[in-house]
Amino acid sequence: MRPTSKLRHSSAFTAKLFPFCRYQRPSQPPAKYVPIMALLATATLLPIHAQAALPKAIEAALSRADLTEADISIIVTPVGDKNASHLPAPIQVIDSSTHRSSKPALQTKPTANINADITSNSQKATQNNNDKTNNNHVRQQSTLITIEQRTIEKHEKKLHAYTDDPYTYQSLESIPTILGDKAKTAIINTNANNDKTDDISTDNPSIKISFSPLLNHQADIARTPASTMKLVPSFIALDTLGADFVWHTRVYHTGLVIGDRLHGDLIIQGSGDPKMTHERLKQLLYKIQSSGIHHIDGDIIIDSGVFKNVSKDPAAFDNSPLRPYNASPDGFLVNFSTIGIKSYPLNDDQANLTYTPKLANYDLPSIINTRSAACGQARYSLAPEWQTKQLVLNTQLPNSCQEHAFYVAYPDAKDFAARVIAAKWQELGNTLSGSVITQEAPYITTKSTKSTHGLAALPVSPLPIVSYPSLNLTQQIYDINHFSNNVMTEQVALSIGVYDKVDNKTLDKAINGSHSLYQFGTPTATSYPVALHTINQWWQTNLSTPPPHLTNGSGLCRDCTITAANLSELLTYAYSHPSFNAYVNSLGIAGVSGTITAHSERLPESAAIGRAWIKTGTLNNVTSMAGYVKGLSGQDYVVVGLINSEQAHNAYTARPVLDAMLDWTAQH
Repeated sequence: MRPTSKLRHSSAFTAKLFPFCRYQRPSQPPAKYVPIMALLATATLLPIHAQAALPKAIEAALSRADLTEADISIIVTPVGDKNASHLPAPIQVIDSSTHRSSKPALQTKPTANINADITSNSQKATQNNNDKTNNNHVRQQSTLITIEQRTIEKHEKKLHAYTDDPYTYQSLESIPTILGDKAKTAIINTNANNDKTDDISTDNPSIKISFSPLLNHQADIARTPASTMKLVPSFIALDTLGADFVWHTRVYHTGLVIGDRLHGDLIIQGSGDPKMTHERLKQLLYKIQSSGIHHIDGDIIIDSGVFKNVSKDPAAFDNSPLRPYNASPDGFLVNFSTIGIKSYPLNDDQANLTYTPKLANYDLPSIINTRSAACGQARYSLAPEWQTKQLVLNTQLPNSCQEHAFYVAYPDAKDFAARVIAAKWQELGNTLSGSVITQEAPYITTKSTKSTHGLAALPVSPLPIVSYPSLNLTQQIYDINHFSNNVMTEQVALSIGVYDKVDNKTLDKAINGSHSLYQFGTPTATSYPVALHTINQWWQTNLSTPPPHLTNGSGLCRDCTITAANLSELLTYAYSHPSFNAYVNSLGIAGVSGTITAHSERLPESAAIGRAWIKTGTLNNVTSMAGYVKGLSGQDYVVVGLINSEQAHNAYTARPVLDAMLDWTAQH
C-alpha cells in the first residue's frame, strides 16, 4: 500500500494521554498515581502545535539551493526524558588550531567526563569500567568523547586517496572506524540516582510521554527516500530476529569419507548471510578441511535456494553495472559479488594489478599500461569489461593512481561464488575432481539428475559436518547504515520472517531416522513479494501510520515511497526498544563518521557536530536524512528530512538544507 497524503492522527492531547491510560493498572495504590498526574500536567503544558513556518536558517538554505518549501518534508519531534537519554555519548570535536571546541558541548548534569583523545590510527577510546548492561543496553554516566577535527580530516583524506569507493572498502575489509569499537557503544545515563537502572524493558514498560512535533512541515507527503529507507528493514530485523541473530551456513556431504578423501559431493547450504566476505569464506573452507576432507571425488554443490528469483539486471537502475551498490542479493552471497583490484606502480609506463579474491578459470590481467591523467572511478581509470572467460581493461591506468584500490561488481552472483570457492579450495592445497555448481533447488530434489554409483550414491549426511555462523545482526546493520550497503540490506530484508526454529520433534526425526537435517532444517524459501509483505504486516501490526511502499529494502529505487511521518514514527518506536543500542550505533555521527561525516565541512559551526546520529540518502533529485539529535538542552529529538525535486538533480547542492535542519534541532 502506498502512503496516502492524509494520515489519521489523534489530537496532540490524546497523544499525550494515551500512554498513561495504557499503562495504568486499577490495582495500583492511589499514592502511585501522584507522579503519573504530575507527568500528565507537565505534558499538557508543552506546546501542542508544531512551529508553523520553517525556521529562517532552513528557509535561507532552501533559497541558496534554489529549492522551495514545496520540495521538502521535515518533522522534528522530542522523544524521551532529557534526564534519562537513550542516545550515545555526544562526541566533542575540537579545533586543534585553537584547542577549543568547534561547537558547544553542554551537558544537563555536569559530572566527571572520560575524555578520549582518538589518534589517526583509530586508537580505541577509554571507557568507564562500571557499565550497567541490561537488554542489550550499555549505559555510561555522562561520558564525553573528544576528537580533533584534523584527525577526522586526515582519516577521510587517507580513505579517499586509497580508494574511489571508501564505503565498500571499509565494509568488505572490516576497517576499524575512527572511534574504535568501545566508543561506538557508549550510552550515557544522566539519571541523578546512580543506583537505579533505567534500561528499557518490554517486560516492565515505563510511562512514555508523547510530545507534539517541534517542527512539522508536509510530513504526510509520500516521497522517494533513497537510502534512508534502510532504516525500515534494519530495525524490523532487530525486532523480529533479535540483535544477536546469526545466519548459519551448513555443510553436508553425500557418499563416504575415507581417509582425507570424500567419495561423493560436498553440499554448501546458503543461509542468506549478508557478509560472507572472501576471508570468512576461506575460514568456512578451512573448517571443512579441518573436518578431515582434503580431496573431493565429486562436485561442490552450492544450494542458494533460501532466496528465490532475486537476481536483477545490475545495469537496470542507473546503467552502472560495475558499481558494487548495484550487486544482486543471493542465498549464498560471496564478497558482495565484488572483486578488489589494487594497482602498484611498476615503472614509468606500467603498473602491476592484483585481485582479491581470485577467480578460478578466469583470466585477470596483471599488467596495465599507464597514462598521464587524474585517478578516478574504476569505469574511468580501468574501463573494465567482464567477458566469458576474461576481464578486459579498455583503457590505460592514470599514473596518478599510484597504489590504489578499485572495487568492481561481477555481473553474476552465482558464477562469482562458484569461481571464488574453486580458487580458495585449491589455495588451501585441496583438490576437486568435479565442478562447483550453484543452484536454487535443494540437492535432495535434483540428485536424481546426477548419475551416481558406488560410495557416491550414499545419501546426504544426517548432520552437517560444519555449521558456520555469520557475524551477528548488530554487526551487520552497522555496515548497512554506517556505510549504506545496499546488497547487505537486501539480504537482511529478504531474511525477515524466514527463520523459524526447527522443533525438537523434527530434530529427533532427522537424527534418529534415516533422514538428514539438510532436508528438515532448511528455512522456508523467500522472495521479494513474500519479504515485502512480511514487512508490510509488521508495520500494520506495530505502527499507526499507513505502511510505506517498498519495492526493495535498500532504497535503490524510484518507485518506492515513504513519508516523513512514517520514518518519524518508526524512529520514535525504536527509541524505546530493547535493541535501540544496536540501532542507533549503526548510524553515522554528524561530522565524525559514516555517510554524514562531511556535515562539518558543509557547516563548520553546526551545533549538531558529534550530537546527531543520522542515516543519509542520495539519488539524483533526492536528498534525505533521518535519525536522532541530542539538543544542547539535553533533550533528544527524532529528525526526518526528505527532499524530492528536479532542482536537486545534484543532491549535494540540496544537502546543506538538511544540514541546517540538524543544526537548528541541536540548538534546542
